[in-house]
Amino acid sequence: MASFSNLLYQLDAATGILTITLNRPEKLNALNAATIEDIHAAMQQALDDRAVRGIILTGSGEKAFVAGADIAELTKLDEISARRVAERGQEAFCLIEESSKPVLAAVNGFALGGGCELAMACHLRIASENARFGQPEVNLGLIPGYGGTQRLTQLVGKGKALELMLTADPVKADEALRLGLANHVVPQAELLAFTTQLLSRMLTKAPLALGLVIDCVNAYYDQERHGYQSEANAFARCFASEDFREGTAAFLEKRPAAFKGN
Repeated sequence: MASFSNLLYQLDAATGILTITLNRPEKLNALNAATIEDIHAAMQQALDDRAVRGIILTGSGEKAFVAGADIAELTKLDEISARRVAERGQEAFCLIEESSKPVLAAVNGFALGGGCELAMACHLRIASENARFGQPEVNLGLIPGYGGTQRLTQLVGKGKALELMLTADPVKADEALRLGLANHVVPQAELLAFTTQLLSRMLTKAPLALGLVIDCVNAYYDQERHGYQSEANAFARCFASEDFREGTAAFLEKRPAAFKGN
């Protein structure tokens, strides 16, 4: 099992819930290149580990989920190296977005710049009442580079996404909920418990079906895929699964289903 310099990797063997905690509290968990590599490696390890059934992403401390990118590191890049940094960040965040295992962001404070992009790559976002979201890159003469222009538009619509990115205005938790950027807002002290409870509810469902739902929703935004055909193919695949036979038998027999993920 890999070790990580900038995050904590904690698996609850009883539930199958993995908590990945960005752990640079002295930098408000800012994303540098090493942290991006840690996220990529941790997600790959989680996807390969059958013991991991669902994932929570959060940040150390009570001030920040991820307060942004490491600006000092960015100042050392040129056009060529900056493109590679963006591409590597996008690769890591796409591993999250395309994960067949549910990934929930527990946003415990600032989620700005790359932090907002990381949260948006997750399947759901649960925000503490003190959370703040935003893409303030234009203040630095930059634009989002880890998928923010695409995912923010998907979540809140073109007009509002443009407004938020062009003004660099931050969004409070209650406004994020209204816009659809956050799924739930809870008190800071209840954030991890609420997120764990929500993920646990999902994990009572058929693992294969969960992954196929995620894949089909992603297909809607993929110009190279036909969403309806992806859904029909996934629907058909379910009929060849043990989970389908178990789920229908449990329904007819009026008992809880015992899904195996195949």
